[in-house]
Amino acid sequence: METVQTKPTTALWLMISVVLVALNLRPSMAAVGPLLSSIRGDVPLSFSSAALLTMLPVMAMGLAMFFGMAVAKRFGEHRSIVLSLLVIGVATLSRLFLDSALELIISAIAAGVGIAMIQALMPALIKSRFSDNVSLFMGLYVTAIMGGAALAASFAPFVQVQTGSWRIGLAIWAVLAVLALAFWFAQRSVLPPLPQASAGPQESFFGNGRAWLLAVFFGLGTAAYTCVLAWLAPYYVEQGWSEQNAGLLLGFLTAMEVVSGLITPAIANRRRDKRGVVAVLLVLIILGFCGLILSPQYLSLLWPCLLGLGIGGLFPMSLILSLDHLDNPRRAGGLTAFVQGIGYLIAGLSPLIAGMIRDQLGSFEWAWWSLTAVIVVMLLIVTRFNPKHYARHIR
Repeated sequence: METVQTKPTTALWLMISVVLVALNLRPSMAAVGPLLSSIRGDVPLSFSSAALLTMLPVMAMGLAMFFGMAVAKRFGEHRSIVLSLLVIGVATLSRLFLDSALELIISAIAAGVGIAMIQALMPALIKSRFSDNVSLFMGLYVTAIMGGAALAASFAPFVQVQTGSWRIGLAIWAVLAVLALAFWFAQRSVLPPLPQASAGPQESFFGNGRAWLLAVFFGLGTAAYTCVLAWLAPYYVEQGWSEQNAGLLLGFLTAMEVVSGLITPAIANRRRDKRGVVAVLLVLIILGFCGLILSPQYLSLLWPCLLGLGIGGLFPMSLILSLDHLDNPRRAGGLTAFVQGIGYLIAGLSPLIAGMIRDQLGSFEWAWWSLTAVIVVMLLIVTRFNPKHYARHIR
């Protein structure tokens, strides 16, 4: 995939389309946490089993990353995104009719595969179309992802209250897939065909140490995101909050992620060395977790705010660090797909581990402590990402 020049009007329509598609990449997971108490009232689920509703789609996302680029090469980016949106929409809508834990988990896995296909394609697409402002447009794309999570986390409990059904609270987000599909189809005549990858085998990064380090870094950061997405609302329900207020708190956190996802890449876009920006984000996450543990009720808005600002900026910055290692959009897209594939496999285990800790110890506090230690490790890793040495690690 080569870098191409995009007319301003066409670029605007392309970014609107990308934003609408990105809004579909988290609601299938984000709506579960605020409704978990009601779901568990109808469907027998331990906290460990409930973790599978977040864990398995994330694991599916990781596995699907490895064939997402190959599918796009065969069918083209436009058709691949259409197929992925259909999978997400059908999986989400199917929750209207599901009655068992197994059926819920299968719907979550299916949505995860569709999500992964899109996330494997978008970084390379953005790198090729917006090569002069990759950080800015990656920030907009990732912000839209987190915006979808904020919508689902905030409004799923209200949908449940208004309709009297948690199933509708989970399934209503299929509307976003319909909207994205309609807009994507409407723009086919405006959007020229995206450039195809050159012939030849897809480059493998399995033998590259720097690629693995980037993948571990992305995976650990995403572990913090998935755990917060899965367990913040249940944690505050256990603290005596209502499901609606706990969902609003998670929505507030994801709103802060949106703010940071917009601002942080814009700041980082001005500098080649992005380690300082990433380190500040990691410190914010540490402070947020410490606040959740030591004072969950006092300054209860501050801790989600810090977590949201840290996690919201860390997600796009982790991808941008990968994209910065290579100038060629196709190779950079392949590296980013590898990083996300391994990273999501790592992150997928975190909700299950946190749920097991909750089942065994009766509290999420030790899970938050464990994640704090993980973020400290990430502070050490980020010192390795000196842009002066990128060419030495990945040629």
